[in-house]
Amino acid sequence: MTILEDLLSNVPKQNQAIIIPDGGPELNFEQLLSVIDQFKQDLAALGGGKLLGAQDAVSISLVNSLEYVVSFLAVAGNSLIAAPLNPNYKQSEFEFFIEDMKSKLLIVPKGSVKDNYAAVAAARTFKTAIAEVAWDGKKVAIELVETGSGLDAEKPLRASGRDDIAFVLHTSGTTGRPKAVPLLQRNMLASVRNIIGCYRLTQTDVSYLVMPLFHVHGLICGLFAALSAGGSVIIPSKFSASSFWTHWQQHGATWYTAVPTIHQILLKHDLPKEQPKIRFIRSCSSSLAPSVFAELEAKLKAPVLEAYAMTEACHQMTSNNLPPDVRKPGTVGIGHGVEVVILDDKDNVLPPHQEGEISIRGKNVTPGYLNNPKANAESFTKVFNYFRTGDQGKLDDDGLLIITGRIKELINRGGEKISPIELDSVMLSYPDVSEAVSFGVPDEMYGQQVNAVIVLKPGTTATQEDIQKYMSEKVAKYKVPVKVFFTDVMPKTATGKIQRRIIAEKFASN
Repeated sequence: MTILEDLLSNVPKQNQAIIIPDGGPELNFEQLLSVIDQFKQDLAALGGGKLLGAQDAVSISLVNSLEYVVSFLAVAGNSLIAAPLNPNYKQSEFEFFIEDMKSKLLIVPKGSVKDNYAAVAAARTFKTAIAEVAWDGKKVAIELVETGSGLDAEKPLRASGRDDIAFVLHTSGTTGRPKAVPLLQRNMLASVRNIIGCYRLTQTDVSYLVMPLFHVHGLICGLFAALSAGGSVIIPSKFSASSFWTHWQQHGATWYTAVPTIHQILLKHDLPKEQPKIRFIRSCSSSLAPSVFAELEAKLKAPVLEAYAMTEACHQMTSNNLPPDVRKPGTVGIGHGVEVVILDDKDNVLPPHQEGEISIRGKNVTPGYLNNPKANAESFTKVFNYFRTGDQGKLDDDGLLIITGRIKELINRGGEKISPIELDSVMLSYPDVSEAVSFGVPDEMYGQQVNAVIVLKPGTTATQEDIQKYMSEKVAKYKVPVKVFFTDVMPKTATGKIQRRIIAEKFASN
């Protein structure tokens, strides 16, 4: 039994656990654990028990659903490594992640092979086995559709241990290639416990899940922290503002966690006639504008708690407190089970009010990136082993963290972290493009949007629409630049280097 399943086993078995709205299945904890256990057995038996071995990677490409919850917990509970993937990726993106993880199996919804789903085509490229899953009314049935490279498991499956990798997510880096972040069973346990304690989650709480489960935000906070506290989770297949409050009232939701974009969308929709009862609203993954903070509290009659998180920390690092404890708009609160310090470039801890790099240490933090010694050397201090977040900030007199800037160049669109280097590479593959630089610009709805500057090859006439159409075939929709600038000469430094910040300042004001 995994650490997380052990947590789940300590809650009253008859408490409701999973609610799939609009006529979907509803399971209590006894039923959920039974379904997970059956799936674990069926997973281990694939290919006559010769397909999967301990710590093999299993890619999961499913929408938010009961199938996702069961698949993830069964994979992680069978000493396998779960590798969640965004179902909206293009084939080339699926190929990168499947190859990087050397996935032995891809789990997709029933019918995906027949429909030639992009993830299926990607798995075939690397001869990765493919299995389809579906809820049949009694269990989440799994069927091995393609065996891939063969049945040659070397290490037998076993119960997962504290130091086993539970799952791996990739985080985009400013150097272009996404970094693989392994999160151990013990990292999950620590993060879940931190979140439960921070928000005082109990068996009476009902989480409304609006964040995707292929992100650490939705997975750890919206789902697992809620379940491990013995509470219920409402899981629609995707966020819909038009049905949000109907589901909220029907199933007695008490809290939700989301990126600022979702808060703003909800504010644009009318509330139900009866004011919804909300214990608290959590905002994370991107900074929340003060005006939105104020409007949320005024309209929804609930405290808004800003938090700060990263994949490398298995999600939460800091958060504001529930009333009546200290809570300050404009800050992201204090560390809960996490030590937070501000370091200078020589790893010295700075006093309050001095800006430096936000750095953390705690049981929730990854032991280090996979197969990336350079990134590990840059991200973890030699003394005390603090993780450097790449963000700039300072602490106030009460120890609350204020984020003042981004040392890294990542574009943060509604909580989606986008590597500009990745986008540059895609644009440069367009036949008419000579030089290309992408960057983030402020946006009221999403926090940031993607813009790009391009130098065309002589004699070519590509348009913004041409570039957008080309990129939409290569990357997910949210990565496509909303505005493309064309220039004859790309601004460079005296040594011939391109500075993304300078280019952004020059063109974003146009």
